[in-house]
Amino acid sequence: MATPAVYVAEDSDFSIYNLPYGVFETTSLDKRLGVAIGDYVLDLREAAHQGFLSSLDSQYFQQSDFNDIMQLDRKAWKLLRSDIQDVVYGKTSEWLKSNRGVLSKLFIPMHQVSMHLPAKIGDYTDFYSSKEHATNVGTIFRGPDNALNPNWVHLPVGYHGRSSSIVVSGQDIRRPCGQLKGNQDPYYGPSQALDFELEMAFFVGQGNSLFESIPVKAARDYIFGLVLMNDWSARDIQRWEYVPLGPFGAKNFATSISPWIVPLEALEPFQVPAPVQEPKVLDYLEQGSDRNTFDIHLSVSLQSTRMQKPQVICQSNFRYLYWTMEQQIAHHTVTGCNLRPGDLLASGTISGPDATSFGSMLELSWGGTKPLQLTETQEQRVYLQDGDQVTMHGYCQKENIRIGFGQCQGKILPAKPLAA
Repeated sequence: MATPAVYVAEDSDFSIYNLPYGVFETTSLDKRLGVAIGDYVLDLREAAHQGFLSSLDSQYFQQSDFNDIMQLDRKAWKLLRSDIQDVVYGKTSEWLKSNRGVLSKLFIPMHQVSMHLPAKIGDYTDFYSSKEHATNVGTIFRGPDNALNPNWVHLPVGYHGRSSSIVVSGQDIRRPCGQLKGNQDPYYGPSQALDFELEMAFFVGQGNSLFESIPVKAARDYIFGLVLMNDWSARDIQRWEYVPLGPFGAKNFATSISPWIVPLEALEPFQVPAPVQEPKVLDYLEQGSDRNTFDIHLSVSLQSTRMQKPQVICQSNFRYLYWTMEQQIAHHTVTGCNLRPGDLLASGTISGPDATSFGSMLELSWGGTKPLQLTETQEQRVYLQDGDQVTMHGYCQKENIRIGFGQCQGKILPAKPLAA
């Protein structure tokens, strides 16, 4: 394989095998579509202007989000990816090495760019797909004998979230205020139980028509790509409000996602069997031999204002999820609900089988009974404090092939109560 047009470190998240999509701008360039490669961003508008992206009309690259490209089919996505591969490490890249003026217009140093949400997100759904997480939460709140509700092993449980408060990695998060349960009467105040949730999410590509469902066997063709996600949660607001209809204000104040969408095609080498499902699911959720997921290593780090460097507090894996993305799509649309390009569907908290893989502070501190120790400063955490910075990472690794998701990061700012 030819060497890429720009230098790419061996341990880079953004190797030639990845080529994730994002929306960026610089001080001299407006918002536009890009692809991450090493420590650079390939400007797709400029690449189209130079005639290198011939598989799609140039109008697609005049946009400031990926929605129009998302609505195309998988064949179009593969052709575009092939064009990009040619620019990055194919015949075109060899020509670029001797044409430095064009090369410098195409590849922009990543330290010069600022990132934006990669799509206009119309609707956002959050699932509850980790059996370990659901069991942990149920045990904390209801005891081990009643940990999982009876429906959990029969369908992917989920709720409709708030797309307007989805933000890109790096944006600070304001501690929410809300109604809380007192000893006798409820009261208003800032959340004292602010939590993170380690999740992944995927962007819907082409959608389906209203009243037409998507078969589970065809569902993968509707997935454009994946991002990391932190579903910030105010547990004390949640405990008071969630009966009988579930999450509302406890989760609508902010959700962070990583800026780079890793295409499904880049993840194909990392397919692994999904967990066995017992009891047998209904036919519309049955995948048979096609029931696969992806081996994506995930971690969460926390850094307080007193710490010199972050501490890893959780290491989990996407492969633990009991319900697959295809099953989530099939269940979401079985009623005839129409998905649209740019919709975001999230996994729910991803926890593994042991305490080091629990994907939330609720679980890591076991409902507050086992405070988390920060070794550098000897601080303890039950939930997040003001100034804490949470960073999530994800990557796949097989021999010399590495696919990274970058990071999903946010820092907690103090609450801003209502004005008197």
